[in-house]
Amino acid sequence: MLDDAECLVGELRVNADRWQRDRLLRFAAPFEPRTWAVEAAGGLGALLAQQLVAAGECVVDVLPTLSARVRLLDSGRTDKSDPHDARSAAIVALRHAPLRPIRPVDHSAVLRLLANRHHDLTASRTRTICRLHALLCLLIPGGSSGRLSAQRAGKVLRGLRPIELVDIERKRIALELLADVRRIDDQVETLAKRTAVAVSASGTTVTDVYGIGPIGAAINIGHTADVTRFPSAGHYARYNATAPLEASSGPRVRHRLNPRGNRQLNHALHVAAITQVSHDTPGRVYFDRKITEGKTRKEALRALKRRISDAVYRQLVADTRPWLEGPGRTDGNDSKASVTGSAP
Repeated sequence: MLDDAECLVGELRVNADRWQRDRLLRFAAPFEPRTWAVEAAGGLGALLAQQLVAAGECVVDVLPTLSARVRLLDSGRTDKSDPHDARSAAIVALRHAPLRPIRPVDHSAVLRLLANRHHDLTASRTRTICRLHALLCLLIPGGSSGRLSAQRAGKVLRGLRPIELVDIERKRIALELLADVRRIDDQVETLAKRTAVAVSASGTTVTDVYGIGPIGAAINIGHTADVTRFPSAGHYARYNATAPLEASSGPRVRHRLNPRGNRQLNHALHVAAITQVSHDTPGRVYFDRKITEGKTRKEALRALKRRISDAVYRQLVADTRPWLEGPGRTDGNDSKASVTGSAP
């Protein structure tokens, strides 16, 4: 517990268990007003941050990079330990005004869970299909060409009559893998229906952007979370890696692909761009114009992805506007686990 002069006025170490919130609240009760600074409140500190918010506490998210800077510059306290980490987070909350206040979880948390589940299922299906394809290469000369589906693999396996023991076992394992693919396909289909219901219930307008369906909307909303943490469309583009990186050399100004950022968001925007280019849309017109200007297809597609990112950002901001204009809203700039507060 630090006061406005960064002096330690209280300290408590608690175990991470079911009673952690109650212990912290009892400890901090004499200090009013107070603000909790939780490092990585969107990651490892998410549970504690949400527990405190549910109890009516004011909580801000402290980025680990900010607390690392404070720890580095703090005289005599440069080593990394729990007390020093807590002190650094509290100092950041005291001195760094634009910290993001934590709000209770909303539909974006549900959509992120669904989006991550979809990502895991598709990755699992890809791995299983690859293993099945590898076995078919050992059972059939040249394997099974083209895109392998459960229906096609089943037809191929039904026509096999292996004689050698090793081939018999390969077919058995291939049939097991095929059963796994079919099970995953059923799960993906069920998940898609649940996602469509959740996206519809959220009332989002992100699906108004051509090429973004329920899965794409779940990824964009879930992985963006609070869009107000991005001051502009440019900041959002940097987060989802649609903003290119400068790679200029001498007088030649050029940019290259950005391999950083949130890759799931980037993939969802990529799918939307491919969909727009494949149909008669303003996105296709923009893509063709970039080709006419001398851009390569990849460069034109990246430019289109950036425009789609800006459109998604506008829709997310529009979806958030009712909350921004709601009664009793505070901007969070006066918000100061560590705790900052006033001594009793």
